[in-house]
This record gives sequence, structure tokens and C-alpha cells, in this order.
Amino acid sequence: MCGISGIVYFKDRQVYPSELQAMMKTMKHRGPDDESLFTDQGIGFGHVRLSIIDLSAAGRQPMACSDDRFVIIFNGEIYNYLELKKSVVSEFTYKTNTDTEVLLNCFKKFGPECLHLLNGMFAFAVFDKKTREIFIARDRFGIKPLYYHLDAEKLVFASDIPPILTQITEVAPNDQAIYDYLVFDRVAHNEMTFFKEIKKLQHGQSISIGADGKVKIQSWYLLKDNLKGAFETPAEYKEALTNSIGLQLRSDVPVGACLSGGLDSSSIVSLWTKNFPISNLNTFSAVYDSAHRADESKFIKLFGSEIFKMHFTVPTADGLIRDMDALLSAHSEPFPDTSIYAEYKVLESAKNIVKVLFSGQGADEALAGYDYFYGYYFKELLLKLKLIAFFQETFSYIGKHRSSYALKAFAFFMLPASMRSSLFAKKKRYVSRDLQYGLDTGQEDIQNLFGAPTLSNAFLKHFEHKMEHHLIWGDRSSMWFSLEMRFPFLDHNLVERSIPVASNMHIKNGVSKSLLRESMKGTLNEKIRIRLDKVGFETPQDEWLRSDPMKSFVLDIVGSASFQNRGYVTPSEIKNMFSNHLKRKGNFSKEIWKCINLELWFKKYIDNKYA
Repeated sequence: MCGISGIVYFKDRQVYPSELQAMMKTMKHRGPDDESLFTDQGIGFGHVRLSIIDLSAAGRQPMACSDDRFVIIFNGEIYNYLELKKSVVSEFTYKTNTDTEVLLNCFKKFGPECLHLLNGMFAFAVFDKKTREIFIARDRFGIKPLYYHLDAEKLVFASDIPPILTQITEVAPNDQAIYDYLVFDRVAHNEMTFFKEIKKLQHGQSISIGADGKVKIQSWYLLKDNLKGAFETPAEYKEALTNSIGLQLRSDVPVGACLSGGLDSSSIVSLWTKNFPISNLNTFSAVYDSAHRADESKFIKLFGSEIFKMHFTVPTADGLIRDMDALLSAHSEPFPDTSIYAEYKVLESAKNIVKVLFSGQGADEALAGYDYFYGYYFKELLLKLKLIAFFQETFSYIGKHRSSYALKAFAFFMLPASMRSSLFAKKKRYVSRDLQYGLDTGQEDIQNLFGAPTLSNAFLKHFEHKMEHHLIWGDRSSMWFSLEMRFPFLDHNLVERSIPVASNMHIKNGVSKSLLRESMKGTLNEKIRIRLDKVGFETPQDEWLRSDPMKSFVLDIVGSASFQNRGYVTPSEIKNMFSNHLKRKGNFSKEIWKCINLELWFKKYIDNKYA
């Protein structure tokens, strides 16, 4: 796990070490253990290292192969590197025990086709000194990030946005990204970033740069084209998940786990302790006042002696205000709710204890974890005229859940795309009309997400357009504290077989994630296994925004001259919403938070140019 950066000039222009050093300086937190760079005329690579596998100096990057033809910079982990080293690229002589060298030899032998051999999370760049070509690629689901700026003179790329800002003279906001954030609550759902000049390489994509400077961006992996035979039994799924955990436990540094008390992270910890027992397992959790629904401490503590030490952190509104500037520095783009802060504090509590953390992220998207997936299932049953099953499932849902959210989602998903867009826009009346002029206010990729006709199609759409929206926050927060996060549920061998599973194995009798729940019988504590009140990294956001410190914080921002004149939202509407929120005439915490976070981002990154 590291930070990579690079500059490629297309014309007769040398890359200076100082340019790469400026980029590397802004992401030293991603790799505090070592740093190095490589230049060759108009090509330059920079690398900051967080040592996880083979901690020796031999693992330094940029790394060249034995004949010095190929040079690589790599961020991530190749979990099956030992198997590849033994059976696929065993003919090479190795100087290190790193997965980086295995990846480099795989590329040397197979070229870009080596991507299909890799089980892991990665973003890497390889320079071929002989052909003067460069190849850059990102993993299947976008676990490891890669951003780039492309103009007529150069390509600049990096693991984060701030390094690229050092190479751009003019920075402007991306109005389309801001609109999608305000109206659709979406970030990272396509190639856009909040900076007009910077784009994100999409998951499963690669960039090829020829010796002539021609740039080609294409997909090397599409989930819909790589689905495998579906899991037929919960036991089969459990075995595959256990194998994923075992593979991802490979590390030369301490490994811990984020533990929320929910089904996903608890399943990982339970399978870990029963199949790969260690004496010093540390878990890290966010807890709150026991009266608040976001507090899950009673479920976390059910693990008891299985865990060496449980670490708890208590995020607060006061703490959020104090940490705001650091959060903005860590994330470089606005984030749509304060759940990011809960995860941030959990990771902060782990920084001096472990170097690698397991996360349960990815289970919801592949196993129907979000409540609105019920809506997709109801829609599928109705469209297929499975009326008996439709009524059985809807009534089962009503009988087991207090919320009517899934039924509302079902009704919404049944609407034509134009009506869905209209409803979104009406709910966001505070968004300036000037912002909407000339923009795509329907956002086809977002509407495709809501318009999925079946549950399995909804899974595919989520991996295509929403998965990175969740992954991006964990990567940025973890790397801010020089930690690596790993995601056993996102092993592609799991995902490719989970999605084709019959819908009635995912949702059964009004209960979601049935495949995982059934697979954990006899392994996970029953109180956790059967609980239906999903929480995750939720915070008491609505109450925080009614607290005295946050009240003053919000009013200062909303009353500022910059907010009044920014032109993206209508200040009087925001003031009115906040007044109604304080009077408990509604919960407008998400809308208020998005607006103030956007304003703080503007001040830091646009007005002050990331000062």
C-alpha cells in the first residue's frame, strides 16, 4: 500500500525531480516508510511507500525488473502473489519477497493480459524503456484510486488529487459534479471529480501511452462479462468467503479489523477467529450514547474473549468541528454526510496499533444489504408476474420492518426515468437555477441505477456506478493515518459468483442478505446473525446539527459573504431549512451538511488553492 505519482510529457520536455518531489510531498501520509523517484527524459515516476509485504529496503519503488527494461510503481496488494510466483512466473530470479516484483514479472511475461491473473486491489504504472510505452491500470472494482490530468502537453497521474494540483496552474470547480452531489447525493459515480481539470480513472480501466504520445483509455474488466457459476448453497459461499479472508491475511505487519456489530464486519471477525486464530486480534469500533440507534456496542461486546482487545472511539459534534480542516485535507472533495467522520475516528484510533485493517465494505452491494434492494426485488417479481411471491414478500417485509422505506423505493423504481429526475429536482429546490443551466440534470448513469429491472441487474449497476462512492472515503481516511484497508467481500471470485445467485436466495421471507445469514449459522452469534436493524458507520448527524457548537458553526458558514455569493445554492432556503431542523419540523441534516461541507471545500481548494 503506497502512493504513486507520475508525469509524462508528450513533447521534448524533461521531467525534473523537483516536480515529482512536490507531488510526493502532498501524499507522504500514504507512504511514510520510504520514498524514491525515477526519471527518463520526459517520463517521471514517484513513489511513497507504506511497507506491508517484505519490509526491507529491497522493496523500494520505483522497481526495475532484472534486465532493467520495465520500471513499475504500484499501490495496493496482490493477494495471490505467492501462487503466481510459484506456478506462473517461477522462471524468474527474485531479489525480494514483495508482491510488487511478482506483479512486475507477470507484466514482463504477459503484458496487460496479466491483469486477469491478479487477485487484489491495485493501481500501477509500468514504463517500457525499450518501446517508450507506458501502461497504467486500476483494479476491477476501484478499491485503489487513480486520478489524472490530461492536456496537449502532458499526462499527470497520482493516487490522490492534491499531488496533481501541484502541476496545474488554474483550478476550477466542476459544476456537473457539484450538481450530482447536491441533487443525487453522489460522488465518484463516473470519471468526474470536483475539479474540472482532474479526472478519475474508472475501475477496471487502463491507460496506454504510445511512444508517439497517443493516449488510449479503455476497459479491461467489466463485471457483467465476467460472471461465473452462481453459489448453489450457503456452505459454498461460506467456504469462498473464508478463503478470501485467509488470502487477505497475508502481511508482514499487524492486522486488525473494523467491527461495527453488524452482519458484515462481524461475519469477517467470526470466520477469522474460528479459522485463522491469533492471540492478539485488535478490533476498532465507533460507539455512542447507548440510547442512540447508531450505538452498536452491545452487539460488538458479544464477541468477548475471542478478541484480544476491543478499541472504542466516541465521535462527537465538537470533535467534528475541530477535525474539519484535517478531514478536508484527507478527502480533497466534499463528502455528503458525517458517517465519513465516524470511520475517520475509528481509523485514527488504530493508527498506532496495527498497519492493516479489515473492513466489511462490499457485502451490501453484492448481497442485497441496503433496504432499497427490497424495492428492486419487489419490482422484479411484479414485472415477471410472480404475483404470489410478490405479495408474500411485501407482506413479509411489512411484518418484520418498522420502516416503509423499501415500499417507497419500490414505488420510486417503478416510475419512468423522467419522473424520477423530476422528483429529485423538486426535493432539492435549494439548488440554484443558475447551476442547472447547461448541465445534465438527468444523469443517465444515475438513472440507470434506479431503473434496474431485476435484483441482479441492480447489483451490476451498483458496482458500476455506486461502489466507488463508498470505497473512496475508506481509502482516503485510512491512508491519512498511514493504514491499509482490505475488503474480503470484494474478492472478485466472491462477487462474480454472488451476483448470479437467484434473487430468492438473497431476499427470503422479508429478510435481506439471506445467503450470508444462512452461511453464518453456527458460526456467528445468533443475535447478530438475525438482526435486521442495519446501522453501519452511522452518526447522530441530525442531533449533532442541533447541538450548540454545531449550530454556531453552521450559522457562521451560512452567514458568510462567500456562502451568500457562491451561487450554487439559495442561502435563504438553507437558512429556512436549518431553522426548521432546529425546531424539529423535519430532518434536513443531510441537505444542510452537504451545503456547508461544499462551502468549506470551496474555501480550501478553490479560493485558497489548497493553502
